[in-house]
Amino acid sequence: MKRRDFMRLSLTAGSVALVPSFNHAATLDLSNINFSSGTYQDNQAQTIIVFLYGGASQLGGNISNIDEIDRHSQNNHKDYFRGVTPTTNGCWQEAGGDEMEKLITDGDMTLYRCCYSQIRENENNKAHGVCVEQNQRGTFDNTGGGVIANIATILHDKGAINSNTLMPFVTMEGESTFYTEGSIPLAGYLKPMGINENFDNPYERTRWTVRRWTYYTRSERDSAPDNYHKPDEEGGFTPAFTQKMDSVAQSHNQAGDIKTAFGRRGGLSDFIKSIETAQVPDLGVDAYPDHTFADKLKAAVKLLDKNPDTKIITLGAGGLGGWDDHNDARDYVTRHEALFRSLRSAMAHLKALNKDGQVNIMVFGEFGRNVNLNSANGWDHGNLQNFFVLGGKNYFTHRGVVGETVVDVTGSLNRLWLKPKSGTYWFEPLSIASTLYKIYGIENPNVLTDGTYPPVNILS
Repeated sequence: MKRRDFMRLSLTAGSVALVPSFNHAATLDLSNINFSSGTYQDNQAQTIIVFLYGGASQLGGNISNIDEIDRHSQNNHKDYFRGVTPTTNGCWQEAGGDEMEKLITDGDMTLYRCCYSQIRENENNKAHGVCVEQNQRGTFDNTGGGVIANIATILHDKGAINSNTLMPFVTMEGESTFYTEGSIPLAGYLKPMGINENFDNPYERTRWTVRRWTYYTRSERDSAPDNYHKPDEEGGFTPAFTQKMDSVAQSHNQAGDIKTAFGRRGGLSDFIKSIETAQVPDLGVDAYPDHTFADKLKAAVKLLDKNPDTKIITLGAGGLGGWDDHNDARDYVTRHEALFRSLRSAMAHLKALNKDGQVNIMVFGEFGRNVNLNSANGWDHGNLQNFFVLGGKNYFTHRGVVGETVVDVTGSLNRLWLKPKSGTYWFEPLSIASTLYKIYGIENPNVLTDGTYPPVNILS
């Protein structure tokens, strides 16, 4: 993120915050919230949310039904893809299945195969925008604040975070509905700080070099030296100029957030640099792969390690590509493999730092896909997705693979679905929001998720 990209960020009381352009929504009644400071303190939870915009196919983590799928699909998966090999637990080996198996075997991940919405099925709702908003708000009526904005409001109200809490929420994806303000406006220090995988520093005052050219007439140019410019001069925020600016700010600003922010800027700049330059332990065969998404995960882990004040970091799958695979879905395989190769590295990183108890990673999107490989060799929108939960061992009990699916062939040819098998464990997507609320000390998350959706059964 270049410096000009930070011009939209608001410097307040030691936090750089995105200022979303969302309208305030339904009322959040803080008097109805039961908060356990003991749970909040005991968990010491920190979360990385990887949201797979576009609706990732669930087949990467579940090809247990592939033979039946291919008996009914317009096109055969085994013929189109370079390999469709099931792992021990029915993951797609070529699409990161080996990485998933290692995470499951090591007790680092639970794979839920039945995040399924009967509500959406009844309403025939499989539209991107609506489903993204519902999952990121934690409500089906598309009102109210985003899940993270609600957590920020509640933790602030209960005294768990305040203006001295440094960067409690961080976005590496820009604005999203997770941060939509509810009826209670967020203070600047509660809004998400925007940063990228390179830790381009919003607090740093940059310096630059000015090249001063001498211009000649045509006749003079013929006799001018080849390198005809005056000596370079240093410009911008030199150390002397920076000191002068800080002095002016302290002498002219009135006491308050702005003056405090100017006073803390230098220290915050150094703090960001210390995170950027932190060395990653030798991860051996689990070393991060070389692509942007892996760099984002690595940066997120480094930030959470160095700054316990940061509670939640959100990032999309930038660097991998989108997941709206209506056609030419072959790249899904390498994209999904890259995702889980990076997640495996992130878990190894957390374990090396002894942070796998505090930090959890949640991977989900707006919905899954149907399983008919259509005439364009892609999948259309579906209503069942995988939910991957990694780490967080202080408060999560990992359960391996949870849930079984069956193929629904009752619809038309291009509407071939996976659905939860009768008797298997499944949950509506709002239960993910309830799980987030619960680990951050909110004892009755149902009041924030339409009244009926409990946390996923991963809590210890």
